[in-house]
Amino acid sequence: MAVFNVKDRIIECKLVYYGSGRGGKTTNLEYIHKAGKKYVSEDMVSINTKGDRTLFFDFLPIGLGKIRGCDVKVQLYTVPGQAKYSSTRKLVLKNVDGLVFVADSLEVRRKANMLSLKDLQQNLAEMNISIFKIPLVLQFNKRDLADEGLPIMSLELMNKELNSKLKAPYFGASAVKGDGVQQTLKKALELTLKHLQKELKWSQ
Repeated sequence: MAVFNVKDRIIECKLVYYGSGRGGKTTNLEYIHKAGKKYVSEDMVSINTKGDRTLFFDFLPIGLGKIRGCDVKVQLYTVPGQAKYSSTRKLVLKNVDGLVFVADSLEVRRKANMLSLKDLQQNLAEMNISIFKIPLVLQFNKRDLADEGLPIMSLELMNKELNSKLKAPYFGASAVKGDGVQQTLKKALELTLKHLQKELKWSQ
């Protein structure tokens, strides 16, 4: 849930990148941080481990202009993908306003993608949040690996398996190259801010 600072007229919201380990969540934020310098007010915080690149979270505030006279700041987080970090994922999801689910296009990651999406749905349900109602964008990452001869799934197959019920906006991407990264973020921010505007209207 967004934080409304009435005194300073600031709205802070939280966008979380979710997905299985090594899927490209941290790489997305690294690219955004590098490419969007004019929107970034602080350095990115990243904690790396041997088993999973992100142990806790990446933090990236972005200024987005105003809503109803209030400045909007977005905090971007990633969750650790490995199963053993389940409690950390739940902690990072707390008070989430919008989500980007990053799926790995490699065929060998097919099951991991589906398990991670199921994990997301269950964790949201524990917080009384429906995955069908929260702002959500899917990103099918690592499309560039096809150029290296590695077997990847088609966008059609990934969309069918992961998005047939959700019907969320989705983008093919290569976070390493930056392809689809900004489009994914733009759509996620658009959906999240629309949702926040509704919340503001209801609270008045």
